[in-house]
Amino acid sequence: MESKPPKHNGRHVTLPLPDFSGSAEDDQFRSRFIQCLLRQPPPQWPTQIGGEPIPRVLVQYWHDLKNIPNDVQECLASWESLRNQGFTRLIFDDERARLFIGNHFSAAYVEAFDLCYHPAMRCDYFRLCYILRCGGFYVDADEVYQGTGCEAFFSDNKLKIQPLCYDTATDAMVKPEVFLKDTTYPSSRIFYVNNNPIIGPAGHQLIQLAVERATCILLQHSERPEIQSTTGPGNLSASLVNHAITTKLACKEWDFLILPNWECTSISPWSLSYRNDERNWRFLNTPRLTR
Repeated sequence: MESKPPKHNGRHVTLPLPDFSGSAEDDQFRSRFIQCLLRQPPPQWPTQIGGEPIPRVLVQYWHDLKNIPNDVQECLASWESLRNQGFTRLIFDDERARLFIGNHFSAAYVEAFDLCYHPAMRCDYFRLCYILRCGGFYVDADEVYQGTGCEAFFSDNKLKIQPLCYDTATDAMVKPEVFLKDTTYPSSRIFYVNNNPIIGPAGHQLIQLAVERATCILLQHSERPEIQSTTGPGNLSASLVNHAITTKLACKEWDFLILPNWECTSISPWSLSYRNDERNWRFLNTPRLTR
């Protein structure tokens, strides 16, 4: 892959996008492409991109609503104040999610959901299906709202997602305030996007790609596919790169925004009880990337 020097645009450092001939299924190309996306000139925000506005509906998920851990319940309760800002709140579990998919998708998608062998995987798959059909504001159940307001996310109808960076040299995540400002571009860093939050309108093409990719992998695998790359951030990252390339080749404006400071809106405490047992997907067949 040819490397081009970064260009300075005032205080912003622009990193040229790599050759579009690469594959989003190639880990190195995908990481490099997302790294370059983060270094594109800041968009003129807000900009409406046709279609419907993003519904003010907060969607969350816990696989068993009758058995929500107390510390997770506290996280969920922190979002209750959004009702005063005109938001509707919806919380799904496995049963409600399966019913939703059955009502809005064909039997193949229900089968794909049933093949998700861990609660986190079912949550991953459901959130994509929900946002595709209904649009809204998905946030993980273990996030704590910081009370900063969410109006800016709804000032246009672009899809909004959060960037992530993992450093193989330190075996640790890199904070956004570090990797978004760093212009040294160490080769040990892996760039991707999270599938939390997902804020977007119904019918967004990027989410369509993510749903179809996950469904295809789930239905075609005879063995249990890896969670992160099948339904989680790896799936959304690959879909983002494919969508960004397709949009650019069509000479259209990108209809997504990568949020640089989600942690100002929400944080996820690490010391939650469920992370110490089988409810934590990281204990299964996951690679070193984390969420």
